[in-house]
Amino acid sequence: MSDQHYQQHNHKKQPLLLPKRIILLRHGESAGNLDTSAYTKIPDPQIPLTPAGLAQARLAGTNLRHLISRSSSSSHWRLYFYVSPYLRTRSTLQEICRSFSKRRVLGVREECRVREQDFGNFQVEEGMKVIKETRERYGRFFYRFPEGESAADVFDRVSNFLESLWRDIEMNRLHHDHSHDLSLVIVSHGLTSRVFLMKWFKWTVEQFELLNNPGNCEFRVLELGNGGEYSLAIHHTEEEMREWGLDSEMIADQKWRAHGNRGASNDNCPCYLDTFFDHLADSDDNEYEDSDDKTPSDASSICA
Repeated sequence: MSDQHYQQHNHKKQPLLLPKRIILLRHGESAGNLDTSAYTKIPDPQIPLTPAGLAQARLAGTNLRHLISRSSSSSHWRLYFYVSPYLRTRSTLQEICRSFSKRRVLGVREECRVREQDFGNFQVEEGMKVIKETRERYGRFFYRFPEGESAADVFDRVSNFLESLWRDIEMNRLHHDHSHDLSLVIVSHGLTSRVFLMKWFKWTVEQFELLNNPGNCEFRVLELGNGGEYSLAIHHTEEEMREWGLDSEMIADQKWRAHGNRGASNDNCPCYLDTFFDHLADSDDNEYEDSDDKTPSDASSICA
């Protein structure tokens, strides 16, 4: 076997190196958060942080460093950043990185697919109030802003980003050493972060509608459990998750993920079945059995 074939063979045998954490962080306070009229004269991607937002970002960097250094099993922990191309997210990242040395940061990538929801170019302030009221009546997930996006549109591009993220992990494009605890930090926006969680944990549209927006520079930590599943419940408390809008079944699922085996189903969290089927029997004592003289007239009779 040639050296090249040997290396390829060994590469295939190497276990998948998963990041210890995936951290979603919303940008600091922006001029648009402080005064919505900013959106009428400044392009959304160019909205800057306020002085308070810059301070929030610096504090977030300190908090991130404390979180990672305190909970890492190795002193050789590293970070890799993905950042939205908007000015407020890039400025947030710059302030965060004041807390880290170059040795700690494996890399950074500007990722357009985790940008803010597109609200349709310059906003008309009075018109936007009416539009947002309409969105509440229509539903936050499916309502599409005129000339902009719906949360469902954001879901599609975040899903595409996640496929790329997994390829980066599987092919070790992040240059992750097995001796390092790696944290992926995604500096993004409120709705985009909520959609990311929805996609990752397979939450329904109804469950998404329950979620509250994270505050400026708040972060959500998906940490790898002993069984290979990522969970919010390892770093965050039940009270925190309730404040974010997670209901009891969603929280129970997070607690299971903290210890559950990767790829296994959570039999203790029936919310997904119950969401779609409210008439399934608890046992199969009366289950229809195939026979030559018993043929259901339609498929619905089997589940009746």
